[in-house]
Amino acid sequence: MEKYKHEYGAEQIQVLEGLEAVRKRPGMYIGSTSVRGLHHMVYEIVDNGVDEALAGYCTEINVIIEKGNIISVKDNGRGIPVEIHPKTKISTAETVYTVLHAGGKFGGDSGYKVSGGLHGVGASVVNALSSWTEVTIARDGGLFNMKFEKGKTVQKLERIGDSDKTGTLVRFLADDTIFESLDYEYEVLEKRLREIAFLTKGLKITLEDQREETPKKAEFCYEGGLISFVEYLNRNKEKIHPKPIYIERAGEVPVEIAIQYTTSYTENIYTFVNNINTIEGGTHLEGFKRALTKVFNDYARSHNILKEKDNNLQGEDIREGITAVVSVKVKEPQFEGQTKTKLGNSEVTGVVQSMVNEALSTFLEENPQIAKAILEKCVSASRAREAARKARELVRKKSNLETSTLPGKLADCSSKIADECEVYIVEGDSAGGSAKQGRDRKFQAILPLWGKMLNVEKARADKIYGNDKLNPVIVAVGAGIGADFDITKIRYGKVIIMADADVDGAHIRTLLLTFFFRYMRPLIENGNVYLAQPPLYKLSKKGMEDIYCYTDEDLDKAYKDLQEKGIARDTLSLQRYKGLGEMNPEQLWETTMNPETRILVKVTMEDAIKADEIFSLLMGDEVEPRREFIQKNAKYVKNLDI
Repeated sequence: MEKYKHEYGAEQIQVLEGLEAVRKRPGMYIGSTSVRGLHHMVYEIVDNGVDEALAGYCTEINVIIEKGNIISVKDNGRGIPVEIHPKTKISTAETVYTVLHAGGKFGGDSGYKVSGGLHGVGASVVNALSSWTEVTIARDGGLFNMKFEKGKTVQKLERIGDSDKTGTLVRFLADDTIFESLDYEYEVLEKRLREIAFLTKGLKITLEDQREETPKKAEFCYEGGLISFVEYLNRNKEKIHPKPIYIERAGEVPVEIAIQYTTSYTENIYTFVNNINTIEGGTHLEGFKRALTKVFNDYARSHNILKEKDNNLQGEDIREGITAVVSVKVKEPQFEGQTKTKLGNSEVTGVVQSMVNEALSTFLEENPQIAKAILEKCVSASRAREAARKARELVRKKSNLETSTLPGKLADCSSKIADECEVYIVEGDSAGGSAKQGRDRKFQAILPLWGKMLNVEKARADKIYGNDKLNPVIVAVGAGIGADFDITKIRYGKVIIMADADVDGAHIRTLLLTFFFRYMRPLIENGNVYLAQPPLYKLSKKGMEDIYCYTDEDLDKAYKDLQEKGIARDTLSLQRYKGLGEMNPEQLWETTMNPETRILVKVTMEDAIKADEIFSLLMGDEVEPRREFIQKNAKYVKNLDI
């Protein structure tokens, strides 16, 4: 990688403000004090090594979760400058770790051409939110060390030896008085470090978990960069062309893009700025979409795939089945909002658009077979979109003609205030009957469904409108689907899936969640979707109040507690619930619907890439990856009905 020709010394470290507020309001600086914020601590230190890699000086980063949830991050970059800082009059390294907004990432003459991280606050914030931090630096022929406790220096930087290497080693223990938990999830760190390695071509990142007797270890290094990223994302999908299309542009705003079309019906475009995942997109995504639409329409016109009488293909037609990663490097990125999830630099739109226009046009002309295959899918998507529009209008027209637009089987609640209302989507008429009788009619609505519904992973939108299983759900929720979905129009603050605790119930939950993920995703992102948790067991004995157990662990605990009270196990009657219909209305209310006693699981979408991968794997057309998944995970299955 080309090295960025700039000095990286004390003069390049600018000081903006102190650390006072960090421990008082950690959420402002690290996002939250939940497990998500805890993992973000690791990313902030890793980002410093990645910035060195982007500048051309670091080739390897090693991350270790040590026993006791101590984190160690080592890179072989240049090492943090150690000389006295001209403004703070303490070592530059100590300045970086004790002063907020002190870093090599500010101003035109900074130590980095581009950088990620939280605007350079990473090191000092991690230090402030840790019980202790220890930093060891190899630089200028020496080995240096300094130590901190809760952001305060307890050992100033001192030379502890000689070294002919360069780099930085940071070890820290997050403060358990600030974070809800210090239990790092290996899989979460693994996913993010893999992503960073994809985005930083040739950078080797290792992750080791030393907390268990048998350590886990993973290594990520991708010379293919974004090509490898797209191939990884599409590994469980059927591809229309075997190799991703790769576009790269150097210059003031370096751009890298990889594109591959699959036979699926969903679009997956992931955008990054300086390795930061811009989940809300921004100007780089806008430029990419504009160019994509123009290039494919121009090609279709010039090669007579679209006739003179035909309308242009819409952007959504051209993006059906696409998997793309767009990565830009911007010297001074402007992000909308504090969460850094949307790029605002207006000049990036034109840069990306012109680059994609030129490079993709050339690719299509040089690869007519691939161009034809992609455009056949685009034209097919256009026809399906038109069919979906007609079906949607038909549904709307039919609804307007009917006296009531709500599904006939829906037992609605009396309240019209969405935030306090909830709808139970219930499997089967018998369970629906019990739920209707047992509910609180003021705020609880019941929508019974029967039979298996459409697997939307294998169907376009035109097959969904009018579907006798899905249409009642669409109408009941009341906010439309797909591009028309409007979260402000939902009729219920909670959409609760209540299915039997068996294989069929699990299948129905999966089909409904697939539908919500693909066509009502904001419903999940907004936290409106829940899974009801009916009990698995009922323990009863004459003269004793019934005990409901929701897991095998609950049952074991109940037996143990009763035994301590002198109630023998063989005197108890145990019922294993196979279906919701086995409960009478009072039992269903008491165990599963009463807000005071029920257990609800909120469906969240922590990571869109992982969610898309799982839905494609489990619900898509490719059989072999699903077989491998089942074989690998079969040993973990509990309560399988045979």
